Amino acid sequence: MQFLLPAAATAMASCGLATARASARVRVSASEFPSFLPKEVERIKDSCARELAKRIERVPVKVSFSKSPILSSCVKPLQQQSMEPVVLLHGFDRYELIYMVPCSLLLNFDFRSYSAKPLKDLILSSCLEWRYTYPLLEDAGIEAWAVDILGWGFSNLETLPKCDVAAKREHLYEFWRSYIKIPMVLVGPSLGAAVAIDFAACYPEAVSKLIFIAASVYAEGTGNLSKLPKVVAYAGMFVLKSFPLRLYATTLTFNSVPAGSSIDWTNVGRLHCLLPWWKDATVHFMISGGYNVINQIKQIKHKSLIIWGEDDQIIDKKLALRLHDELPHSALHYIPQCGHIPHVEKPKRVAKLILEFLRGDVTEKQKPWLSIASPFQIEEEDPLNQLMGNIVFEKAVLSQ
Repeated sequence: MQFLLPAAATAMASCGLATARASARVRVSASEFPSFLPKEVERIKDSCARELAKRIERVPVKVSFSKSPILSSCVKPLQQQSMEPVVLLHGFDRYELIYMVPCSLLLNFDFRSYSAKPLKDLILSSCLEWRYTYPLLEDAGIEAWAVDILGWGFSNLETLPKCDVAAKREHLYEFWRSYIKIPMVLVGPSLGAAVAIDFAACYPEAVSKLIFIAASVYAEGTGNLSKLPKVVAYAGMFVLKSFPLRLYATTLTFNSVPAGSSIDWTNVGRLHCLLPWWKDATVHFMISGGYNVINQIKQIKHKSLIIWGEDDQIIDKKLALRLHDELPHSALHYIPQCGHIPHVEKPKRVAKLILEFLRGDVTEKQKPWLSIASPFQIEEEDPLNQLMGNIVFEKAVLSQ
């Protein structure tokens, strides 16, 4: 079965369609950004990142742990529909490597044997990681929400509310209850998958389906980092948001970064770190112990889709098979020649999988795909291919 993406989506490289549709919703001109974003957003050249940033809004969310509503950042759909809404979470900052030296001194930790893989997860942590996939979903008629998890992204945390797991869960639930209101398809990439597992286990009625992308769900919280003195933790925050470290992380994460894009992608990935409360929220979460959802996985009975980059160097792809085995109603799909962030590296393939999952064309417990078909008719000179540099999108037909 094939699906044809509307012809207008072929011009998504410039994100012009999304800009035109959003002009009536977001109070910014063609050359402006929301005033709450750090001024460094002006330096970003990536057209899709710029256009999605212009659509970021803050909406009030009432929670029990804050006297006043939290102005929470998100990208809202242009129109809400009666069909299942898709809520896109994001990954979030990994800090283990930053503390190798202080941990070695304070906790007798041998940092020389420590894996450098956590470095590669530093480029996430806001809704802007959906800058390429979000327009594709929207052009295909999906009601998509890109939501910043409490403590990251661009929400107003001036009052310094709690940012532990329980607070993040309640905040997401109240956001859902206030604005979405019907069961949603919850999408969790990387560590965002742990947020999705925890939320679905506690509020199963709010979730209709689950989608996991390179899911980091087998870590046992933040481990020894929760024992760090605050002075050491805050010192690490300075390193965590540093441009050289994040530039290095960007070069490690992807199989192929488009020529000249490393600096720009780094600016996109660290933008949220420039908000004044970011370090406080991150330290609070780290010291609280973080996510440990291993025992919650088998509580999940929702239909689930698991997407994994075949060349993921951050999380062993064997864990995809483990997750597939532990989720009774799941389908697993590998994307070849793709690393840890498929929705940035292979946005059309991720959009295709999400669309087919929503339309019921993905069957449960099928054998994992090693060759992913595209539901879109893609022309040889697709502007999106040019935007993504050397990333090539194959034309294929899904065999049912």
